[in-house]
Amino acid sequence: MSRVKVAVLGATGSVGQRFIQLLDNHPYFEVTHLCASENSAGKTYGDVMKTRWKISSEIPAYAKNIVITTPDPDKTKGVALAFSGLDASIAGEVETNYANAGIHIISNSKNHRMDPTVPLLSAEVNSSHLDVLSSQKTEGKIITNSNCTIMGVTISLKPLYDRFGIESVMLFSMQAISGAGYPGVPTMDILGNVVPHIGGEEEKAEIEPLKCLGKVENGKIVHADFPISAHCNRVPVFDGHTVCVSVKFKKKPTQEEILSAWKEFSGEPQKLGLPLAPNPPILYREEADRPQPRLDLETGKGMTTVIGRLRPDPIFDWKYVVLSHNTIRGAAGAALLNAELLYKKNFLG
Repeated sequence: MSRVKVAVLGATGSVGQRFIQLLDNHPYFEVTHLCASENSAGKTYGDVMKTRWKISSEIPAYAKNIVITTPDPDKTKGVALAFSGLDASIAGEVETNYANAGIHIISNSKNHRMDPTVPLLSAEVNSSHLDVLSSQKTEGKIITNSNCTIMGVTISLKPLYDRFGIESVMLFSMQAISGAGYPGVPTMDILGNVVPHIGGEEEKAEIEPLKCLGKVENGKIVHADFPISAHCNRVPVFDGHTVCVSVKFKKKPTQEEILSAWKEFSGEPQKLGLPLAPNPPILYREEADRPQPRLDLETGKGMTTVIGRLRPDPIFDWKYVVLSHNTIRGAAGAALLNAELLYKKNFLG
């Protein structure tokens, strides 16, 4: 199959930069259009990003000479798919315009996540949710990925939910400053400090995993039925969201059964051998002081969910720690893996 032509919306932002990095020499996708605000439109990506590129690797050569346009389907004709890293303030309308124009959208934005006909897709967790795409009325389909904080949490819960059932979950997040985008949290607010509030984050952490772990009924996604309580905190770490998770089960498993569930977990991305699929998707660290962002964040090129410190919980049943890369596994990498799944399952034509 020939490569699918794609656009990146919000190409100058933090998530857009990750998209551009991860799409370099991709076997399935060819980036032909980069879209950003009016301030950047008409200039080459290389010129605009001379002092704005914030990833340690260089700007990919393919992107430097692409002339930026505004995110308008009339200006990105010829693409079959658009990756959206747009700010939520404009993403909803722009993404709908693309879908109405027959262009599929893979979105990292929150606007369409709770639509029951839009998959909140985590490729290893709920690929069956792609079945609801036929219920969308537009020719182009919208697929979203979840909030970056709960991406690793949901992956860790999936094999446990399937095998043992879940009664309730409590989670405490320690979220990196890159999750706030660039320029992020002011230095005087975050250095030597913990900020115990991130607007809207706890609400997303309490509802989005339930949609991800839900099931398809009559063309819509029905949420899983158990409560989640979340505390979300911003901490002075550059990349990597660490989450402490406590779980009460319907059928209480042994420690060995939980470890086996994680070790044996695999999804369609691994079975299909998708380019960005981590193998294994979950890695358990046995050391008492792991996972740590500094040591474990790049596992599986930032796509592996790293878990550690599984131990009994005196109030719930078991508790553990999850680490995931918030801008790769939790954002652009998850969206690209979703797109690879769509490509391999012939959803893109």
